[in-house]
Amino acid sequence: MSTNLDRIAIKAKAHPRLRFTSLAHLITPAFLIETWGEMNRRGASGVDGETIKEFERDLETRVQGLCATLKAGRYRAPPVRRVEIPKGEGKTRPLGIPTVEDRLLQRAVARIVGAVFEQDFLECSYGFRPGRNPHQALRALRKHIVCDKVMQVYEADIRGYFNHINHQWLQKMIAHRIADPVILRLIGKWLKAGVMIDGVVVRNEEGTPQGGCISPVLANVYLHFVLDLWFEKKFKPRCRGEAYLLRFADDFVACFQFKQEAIDFGERLKERMREFGLELAPEKTQLLTFGRFAKEREAKFGEKTGAFVFLGFTHVGGTDQHGKFALIRIPSQKSCRKFLDKTREWLKRHSHWRRRDQQKQLKAMLTGFYQYFSLHHCQAKLNWILDQVQKQWIRTLRRQSQRHRLYWSYLLSRSWFVLPYPPKTLHPQV
Repeated sequence: MSTNLDRIAIKAKAHPRLRFTSLAHLITPAFLIETWGEMNRRGASGVDGETIKEFERDLETRVQGLCATLKAGRYRAPPVRRVEIPKGEGKTRPLGIPTVEDRLLQRAVARIVGAVFEQDFLECSYGFRPGRNPHQALRALRKHIVCDKVMQVYEADIRGYFNHINHQWLQKMIAHRIADPVILRLIGKWLKAGVMIDGVVVRNEEGTPQGGCISPVLANVYLHFVLDLWFEKKFKPRCRGEAYLLRFADDFVACFQFKQEAIDFGERLKERMREFGLELAPEKTQLLTFGRFAKEREAKFGEKTGAFVFLGFTHVGGTDQHGKFALIRIPSQKSCRKFLDKTREWLKRHSHWRRRDQQKQLKAMLTGFYQYFSLHHCQAKLNWILDQVQKQWIRTLRRQSQRHRLYWSYLLSRSWFVLPYPPKTLHPQV
């Protein structure tokens, strides 16, 4: 089955203007079983309450029935189950959880759509793509700022991106490369399936629910046409100086050599977003002087300098031991607060667990944080995170008794209280 996808990818790359008219035949029981092997087994159940384990017990029969239903044109996309997940600062993000069967079919179609559009996506895009990750985007951004002629950075944020994707525009974009009516109808059904809230199905005229397996691919396709192609084909050729765009999902920054071109980009970007039903968040969008010559320009022209946030890191201009410009990246305040809120909430809900089990979970959480944020200049911040988690744990343990003897001198000598220290830089090339 993977061989068929490879052939489609090769054909899509060789013929950029080709529209694929026959792709649905790839969705066979064997293809669905192969897709099942790539799925997350810990996902929650949808509106029907069926779990992953229940679906897997009779996997072959279920996928055969799903293919037969699809072939007969009787497939109906069920609504997704709405779940609110913490976003930080007291805010929540709506997450849509499809049924297990629907999730499997979405994942299968996402593989097919991705095989075609992956050949069209530009180098500036890093999110939700095979073989690409946030650290590669951070490395590319560092290269542009440190080595290229970058003096202006435009940081932007799209307000509620996934909730405001225009369905008509998205379907036109998909049809630009895929003309198979079965695939197009399936995508249309998922877009219009709606969300179940307190037993009531609410239909949405725009947006794609976060949580669906096909949503990341559709979101990438939308911004590929709205932002990436527009920047590379329309805006960048008009620039006199160097200009670069880096995007990870809906998080992106643009770098420029000249300030006027950065200002023009901001003005045209707002118009471009408005044309496709999107809007920039003014409080999270800014233009600042940044790079090797930022201090000189601030002193000479009074231009705004400072720091910006990208992919969870605060980017600050500094100097190395030789006095040369260095890009310093540390975990952002929001990233640290979000992680500490998560550990605090976990300890609150699992205060009755055995101490060894609590230690095991906290170790796993800290290790995951270290593995993402362990870059140059991050050691001090990671040590601070460890200290805060230890204090949270101590407070949780002390609440269990008014006559506790859990003082630092005692706890630091207990093996069950030991948590991992931050390692040295795990990503030296980033």
